[in-house]
Amino acid sequence: MQDVIIIGGSFAGLTAAMQLGRARRKVTVLDTGLNRNRYAEHAHNIFGHDGIPPGELLATARHQVQHYPTVQLVGARAQLVTGEPDDFRVTTADGETIAGRRLILSYGIVDEMPDIPGFAQCWGKTVIHCPFCHGYEVAGKRWGLLYSSPMSLHGPTLYANWTDDITLILDGHDIPEEERHKLEKRGVRIANGKLTSITHDQGQVRGVTLEDGTEIGLDALYAHPRNRPSADLHAQLGLDMKDTPTGTMIAIGDMQAASRPGIFAAGDLVTGMHSVTFASNTGSLAAMGALQSMMV
Repeated sequence: MQDVIIIGGSFAGLTAAMQLGRARRKVTVLDTGLNRNRYAEHAHNIFGHDGIPPGELLATARHQVQHYPTVQLVGARAQLVTGEPDDFRVTTADGETIAGRRLILSYGIVDEMPDIPGFAQCWGKTVIHCPFCHGYEVAGKRWGLLYSSPMSLHGPTLYANWTDDITLILDGHDIPEEERHKLEKRGVRIANGKLTSITHDQGQVRGVTLEDGTEIGLDALYAHPRNRPSADLHAQLGLDMKDTPTGTMIAIGDMQAASRPGIFAAGDLVTGMHSVTFASNTGSLAAMGALQSMMV
């Protein structure tokens, strides 16, 4: 019987595992190795590790976590989860069943990329979602923003910290005239047409083409594709969910507690602030929540 089973061994899951290992708790981490930011060449805004490739960061973290003898890392996908506090059961795709007192769900999300030529090839390089993570490297250049929801209208104001060359691509959507006027007054160019392709050089955006043939030169394109949890374990457990502009996430309370006792969640599953730093912070809180619940 493990004290905690952590499902998902990226930044949130490994942070939780380290904290629990240092508390001398028996922990099993199940991980597929498919971290969401594997497409990015470098990770940023991580104190002491700015610019390190995500894979390198994770490899270092795994090595350090394995220093703790009560932590076991297992390369497997969790297929089925059942049970209650002090008797959860997780069955892997390989047919192994692991018992644990508490669960931490940190299996992240999957981005559902649109069927636009060039989008997937540039994702994580110059088709990006977060200016704090990637904006510095393309500062002062030609930026595009692909409209996905009314939240997109706030993007140009934020992006002005990095560039004054911004094109909002409405992708066939309508926006209120008042909002259009505000954006144009700020110097934002607005393209109404639907995006059909991205021209790039090995992942480096050079421009985009709209449905009517219009070509727009760009060096970076901000986009927020729909996403979904990378597994259905939250549904198996009947956990409460919360809607976001791009998908759904697990609803949590204090110390990352999910809606069922004994279950905690962390990482991109629980926050719209998708970054390594936020993921690690939530992993640490989830570990503390699980520890406290076992002490009670």
